[in-house]
Amino acid sequence: MSLKFIVAENYSIRLTNTGQGKTLMDQGHDTTNHTKRLIVFDVEGVLIPKNRYLIFEISRKVGFFGFIKILVIGFLYEIGLLSIESGLRRIFLMLKGFKAEEVLQLHKRIPLMLGTEEVFEKIKNKGYTTALISSGLPTQVVEDFASKLRANYAYGLELEIVDGYLTGAIGGNVIKPDGKKKVLKNILEKEGLTPQDCIVVADDRNNVQMVPYCNKIIGYNPDFILTAKSDLVTRGSLTEILPSIVGIEPRVSKSNLSNRGVREIIHTGSFLLTFICLYFTSNILLASVLLLVAVLYTLSEIARVRGINIPILSEITWNAANKTELYEFATAPIYFALGITISLLIFPEPIRYVAITVITLGDGGAH
Repeated sequence: MSLKFIVAENYSIRLTNTGQGKTLMDQGHDTTNHTKRLIVFDVEGVLIPKNRYLIFEISRKVGFFGFIKILVIGFLYEIGLLSIESGLRRIFLMLKGFKAEEVLQLHKRIPLMLGTEEVFEKIKNKGYTTALISSGLPTQVVEDFASKLRANYAYGLELEIVDGYLTGAIGGNVIKPDGKKKVLKNILEKEGLTPQDCIVVADDRNNVQMVPYCNKIIGYNPDFILTAKSDLVTRGSLTEILPSIVGIEPRVSKSNLSNRGVREIIHTGSFLLTFICLYFTSNILLASVLLLVAVLYTLSEIARVRGINIPILSEITWNAANKTELYEFATAPIYFALGITISLLIFPEPIRYVAITVITLGDGGAH
């Protein structure tokens, strides 16, 4: 019987010290630029769609009830009732007995976020060192993305594999409370750099631990906690981080401006629900219709993420979503519908109409 752990820390040594890896990393560098800098990227939510691997790809293996269980685990983590280590151990335990090779190929379905390859090309042309650090992805998955993007370091969680099958056990520094911080510190020491030479690009609170070891943290579609800690926040294409890293302005997409217009029309036009409720139907009936639409939309998004387009609903999403949402499950419409529904059900007249006006016109203007 053979026992194998996929060790994250080994990858950086292979990638930077072997002849093949060194040649790959050196292609396209600006060798006249002697400024050393380390750019660290979280993976899920930054380079690939958020939650795509853990929720949508792994659920292909564990079925519908497994999918629901993963959603619940994710929710408990988001509200702070479950640590990331505990949540990940529960999720990967569900994969016990599956072939490791099959699980480690699931990420092949996941596209890189728009602009990712351009960002890495510009960074590598400056001669900067890049690192991918993920708490939720196995090392081999992070390695594959690093190879595609010619990154210098790749760190992920470790999977325990016995005779080619997963045991359900995981390990590695990155799943620990201060794991990412320790990994970043080790990279800085290997490269002979200080925190002043480091920039971190991330999307959630699990990356706040790296703040003491970086000069700047860029929040890319960040959650509330990381937003408060970020030096820069951007919510569009990943190329929008380039001015802060290499001083290059990103290309402007006309199609994205068009999508924004459609989105604003939908949000602002929802103000008319106030008059529909006043003159044509009751608040309970309207709230029920909105909940039904939210459920149908949720099913449509699950299908769209898996490559199945649902007539009308998927088409609206493709024309109204921003660049980031096109690559992941777009939750904003669900929150929007729930906000209006709650206003209809809990507030008396005329306060419910004032609340709907604030939600629809305010949200439309914000976009």
